[in-house]
Amino acid sequence: MLKWNDVLKLANQGNLTPDKRVAKTEAEWRGLLSDEEYWVTREAGTERAFSSALCSLLEPGIYACRCCDTLLFDASEKFDSRTGWPSFSQPIKPNAIAYRLDSSHGMTRVETTCNACDAHLGHVFPDGPGESGLRYCMNAIALQKK
Repeated sequence: MLKWNDVLKLANQGNLTPDKRVAKTEAEWRGLLSDEEYWVTREAGTERAFSSALCSLLEPGIYACRCCDTLLFDASEKFDSRTGWPSFSQPIKPNAIAYRLDSSHGMTRVETTCNACDAHLGHVFPDGPGESGLRYCMNAIALQKK
């Protein structure tokens, strides 16, 4: 189980090796994704809060990366954070997510990306429930429910 200190260590010292790597050209990504999906996942955009039904969807399932189909989260780790974005307390595997310090917008946060294709997913915060204390705050448009 990952905890906040683990996330900070990965963000500062380097991420775990992914099970696979997926690389495409910008043109290939644009051909696969809608304009909004491209903006969020490839340009680190953020969808509007409460713009997706995934926020309150708490049924069983697995969530994968919209761009490369890599499995990222199990719905058993999903919770309603009331933030306007789907939230999870743990990734499906420690090496599914990559982390980097993000000092944009006048604050320091930890950005989360798909470790296989580098798609921007959202951010992780140390204010989640349970033993891990993590809240993976994800853009719903960056995910697909399997």
